[in-house]
Amino acid sequence: MAYFVFAKNLPNIYGTLYRIAENQSDLNNLNIIPSDYKIIEVSQDLFTQVKLNKISIHFYDNNDQINSTNTSVYFKNQQKLDNYLLDIKETIKIFLGGNKNHPQFNRWNDYYNQLINFDTSTVPYRIDVSFEEYLNNLSQPVFNILQLP
Repeated sequence: MAYFVFAKNLPNIYGTLYRIAENQSDLNNLNIIPSDYKIIEVSQDLFTQVKLNKISIHFYDNNDQINSTNTSVYFKNQQKLDNYLLDIKETIKIFLGGNKNHPQFNRWNDYYNQLINFDTSTVPYRIDVSFEEYLNNLSQPVFNILQLP
């Protein structure tokens, strides 16, 4: 099973999703104290949709139900995609700089290098899917920044 990690004791509040984990091992490797968060087990399908930025999570309710909507992500030109990737690469770079001994360091270092080497000039614009879905459609490794430990 997969997991969503929310701010604790904040049901029905938008923007409380903190991290996502594909499995128990990934959850165990998040840099969190589990008792400080609300952790909700979710289906693999829901996890994948969030991972690929096809769905945006708004909040959880008092019954641990997830409120979400479909997202409409697209990149009309190279500059938009470059800006999007810049933020992701910077966030991963910060993690890598302070977590050289983390069990997922190599995974994120490989993904960082994949993003650094991704040539956005080769993309046929306009992309009508998220970047993560675009990579997935190319059968390339993909992670969502919410998976970052």
